Amino acid sequence: MAIDDYIAENFLDDDPALDATLAASEAAGLPEIQVAPLQGKLLMMLAASLGARNILEIGTLGGYSTIWLARGLADGGRVVTLELDPGHAAVARKNFENAGLADRIEVRVGAALDTLAALHAEHAGPFDLIFIDADKPSTPDYFDWAVKLSRKGTLIVVDNVVREGAILAAQSENKHVKGLRGFYARVAADPRVTATAIQTVGNKGHDGLAIVRVIAEPD
Repeated sequence: MAIDDYIAENFLDDDPALDATLAASEAAGLPEIQVAPLQGKLLMMLAASLGARNILEIGTLGGYSTIWLARGLADGGRVVTLELDPGHAAVARKNFENAGLADRIEVRVGAALDTLAALHAEHAGPFDLIFIDADKPSTPDYFDWAVKLSRKGTLIVVDNVVREGAILAAQSENKHVKGLRGFYARVAADPRVTATAIQTVGNKGHDGLAIVRVIAEPD
């Protein structure tokens, strides 16, 4: 935790909009499971490095990571973010307005698998960057849809892929572990992508991020 604080002191600026987002989310009783600030900045930098004009996020919560993503957009770009809970979505929309980003972010409320199918039917993609941070049992299916909504060169970033080492438990009946192990297997078997994962330690404990690059045009 002290190392995270030291890095943040050097690499992060004071940010009233993000501080207000966290405060509003806490006041609304949202779970404190948003990405860490340093991870949020990584998402912003990845988006900016890609020149991303079209970003998809699966799992909005209070919109903290969404704001980071939107700040990395190229001019004229947009973020589409998916949230199951209407109450969470309402908090997020207010946070986007407060951050001055409401015109760059579209929130879609409903079960993500249904919304992903609708986006595909609408030809809403391809997305340049996709961030998956929602219910872990559905992660393999979210990954499948993410590839369908991608192009060659798209990055798919998946959060919470280590879970303090619980992913090593091959016989685990924990639905979160089973979902993530299914995700690893799905990625490993897909010739359209290449991937890596990075373990992280800090204010969020021992966890990690997977980064998947689409290397062939999806069918």
